[in-house]
Amino acid sequence: MERKVRVRFAPSPTGPLHIGGVRTALYNYLFAKKLGGDFILRIEDTDQGRYVPGAEDYIVESLTWCGIKFDEGVHVGGSFAPYRQSERKDIYKQYSDSLVEKGYAYYAFDTAEELDAKRKECEAQKLTFQYCSANRNSLKNSLSLNKDEVAQKLSNNEHYVVRIKIPENEKIIVHDLIRGEVVVDSSQLDDKVLFKSDGMPTYHLANVVDDFLMKITHVIRGEEWLPSAPLHVLLYKYLGWVNEMPQFAHLPLLLKPDGNGKLSKRDGDKLGFPVFPLKWTDPKTNEISSGYRESGYFPEAVVNMLALLGWNPGTEQELFSMEELIQSFSLERVGKSGSKFDFEKAKWFNHQYLIRQKNEDLLQIFKPVLKENNVESSDDFVIKVIDLVKERVVFPKELWAQSSFFFKTPEAYDEKSLKDKWKENSLSLIQQILSVIESAENTNAEFLKEKTSSFINENQLGMGVVMNALRICIVGTSSGPDLFKIIEMIGKKETIKRIKNAIDKIKK
Repeated sequence: MERKVRVRFAPSPTGPLHIGGVRTALYNYLFAKKLGGDFILRIEDTDQGRYVPGAEDYIVESLTWCGIKFDEGVHVGGSFAPYRQSERKDIYKQYSDSLVEKGYAYYAFDTAEELDAKRKECEAQKLTFQYCSANRNSLKNSLSLNKDEVAQKLSNNEHYVVRIKIPENEKIIVHDLIRGEVVVDSSQLDDKVLFKSDGMPTYHLANVVDDFLMKITHVIRGEEWLPSAPLHVLLYKYLGWVNEMPQFAHLPLLLKPDGNGKLSKRDGDKLGFPVFPLKWTDPKTNEISSGYRESGYFPEAVVNMLALLGWNPGTEQELFSMEELIQSFSLERVGKSGSKFDFEKAKWFNHQYLIRQKNEDLLQIFKPVLKENNVESSDDFVIKVIDLVKERVVFPKELWAQSSFFFKTPEAYDEKSLKDKWKENSLSLIQQILSVIESAENTNAEFLKEKTSSFINENQLGMGVVMNALRICIVGTSSGPDLFKIIEMIGKKETIKRIKNAIDKIKK
C-alpha cells in the first residue's frame, strides 16, 4: 500500500525567516496539496544557544501571511505532537544508545580545548582538521580507550558527545528527486556529533528520528543540506529504517541579483529591498530589517514571485493563484541551478496584483492615508480616483502621491516641469484656454476634450504646449492620468480656481 504523502517544513528559531525559507515552505506546501498529502510545521530548536525569543512566532506569522497553511504543527497541534524538538528531547537518547550499542556510533570525550589544539596543529601544517576515520583512533573516545576507562568517564558524568562512526571506503548513494543520483565517498565525511551529554540531540539525529516517527515521506529542503544527506542516509540504514526512508529533494539556492553567491539575510536592506516576509526587530541589538508586508507587497505577489524562482511551469504563464500553483507544481520542473533574485521583477508582480485588486479593497487601504492628510471625501469619489491612478503605482502607499491633486489644490508647482514644459507663451495660452473652460456648458471629459482640441486647432496653437501648461496648472506637475478626466472629477468651479491660482503664482 502506497504511503500518504507527508512533508514538513522544519526551521530553527534562530532569527527571522528568510524568503529562501519561505520558498522552501511554499514548495513543500504545493507538493503536499497537489498529491493530497499533509504539511507539517516542526520547530527544530535543539541548538538552544542560538535560540532567539520571538523567532518562532515570527515564522508562524510570516507563513500565515503568505497563505501557507499547515495540517499539523506547533501552532495547530496534531496526532504526532509535540512538534517542537526541545519538547521531544526524551525521545532521542534511546536511538543514540542503540547506535552506540550496534557499533555505529561512539562516545567522544575530547574537550573543546583539546580539539582546538588539534585544529591549530593542522593549520600550522596547512591542513584542515576533521574528526574522522583517519584520526579517530588516536583521539579521546570509546574507540581508543578501553571499556573500563569509558565506563569510569560515563559514571563520573564527564562531558561527552556521541559521534557517528562513518564507515571507511564506502560509496554512499543519495537518490535526489531534483539532482538524480548523488554518490559520495565516505572518506569525505567527518564523524558528526549526534548527541550531547546535556541530553540534547544535534539536528542530524533529531531530524532523522522525527521524520521517521512523524511518517515523513519526502524531505524537500535547501541545497545547503545536500552535504548532510549522506549522513542522514547512513542513519536511516543504521537505525534499521531504510524501507521508511523519505525521498529527498534539494532545492536550488536563491542567489544575489548579480548571481554572485547566495542571497543572505544581510543583503536586503544593503541592496535596497527586503529579504524577510515581515519586518523584524532584533531583540538583542534593536536593529530593524524591512519586510515585504510592511513595504506594501501583497502576499499573493510574494508567493507568485517565489514560486517562479527555481520552478518553471513549462508555459508562458507568469501570474498564478495559489490554487493554480498547486495544480501546476511538480518537482520535475524545479531546476538544479541557483536562481538570481530580481527585485524589479518582484515589483512587477506586486503591480500586477495591485491593478487586479478590487477598487473597494484598495479603498480600505487608502482611507487611513486620506485621514492622515485631513481629506474627507465620499467613497464613490475615492473609488473613481483609485480606478484612474492604480495603473501608475506599484505599492498602495504610492496612491497618495499619484492622486493628492484630486483632493487638494496645488500649493506649489514642480520646478522641473516648469523648466521643461512651461514656455514663454504658456501664460497667454492658458488665459485663452481659461475662457474656453469658463464658457463650456459642462466639464464632461469627452465634451471638454473635443471643445479644447477644436479651439487649439482652429487657432493653430501647439497642442503639446497648451496641454502641458494646463496640466501644470491643474495638477502641479507634468504627469498624471487623463487631464480631462481630472477636470471632470474636480469640477468646473475648482478647475477655474486652480487655473487662476496658477496664473497668479507662476506670473510672480
